[in-house]
Amino acid sequence: MKIILKKEVANLGEAGDVVEVKTGYALNYLVPQGYAAVGTPSAIKQHEETLRQRAHKEAKFVADAEAKAAQMAAVPVKVSAKVTEAGKLFGSVSANAVVEALAAAGFEVEKRNVNMPSIQEPGVYEASVKVYKTICATVKVEVVAE
Repeated sequence: MKIILKKEVANLGEAGDVVEVKTGYALNYLVPQGYAAVGTPSAIKQHEETLRQRAHKEAKFVADAEAKAAQMAAVPVKVSAKVTEAGKLFGSVSANAVVEALAAAGFEVEKRNVNMPSIQEPGVYEASVKVYKTICATVKVEVVAE
C-alpha cells in the first residue's frame, strides 16, 4: 500500500516521502497516529504538485539567504570588552555581543544561530552565523579593549 508520510518515521522515510508499506502497518499504526496519509492516485498527484511548488519557493529562499550571507560576511563586526592589565578579557565575548553588533549593522540574527570559538583575549576571530538551513556566513569578529 502506498502512503504519504506526514512526519519522519525511523527506518521508513522523512516527511513528504511516498513509500510502500504493508497494509496492516499503514492502516493500524501510521494513519491513526497521524504519521501518514493513504496514498490514493489523486492524493499522490496533489502531493507531487505541492512538492513542485515548495521546491520553487525553496529555491527563492536559498538565493535570498546566499545573498544575505554574502552581505553579512562583508560587514566588519567590532565588539569591545573590558581587558585586564595582562591583556586578557574579563570573562569572554559571548554570542549575544555578536548578535547585538550584527543588529546594529542591520542584520536580525538569533543567538542560537551564532557559532563561535571561545574568545579570551582581544584579536580577530571568525564566527559562523547560520542564515538558512545549511547556508552559513563566516563573520570576522574583532574584539577590542575598552
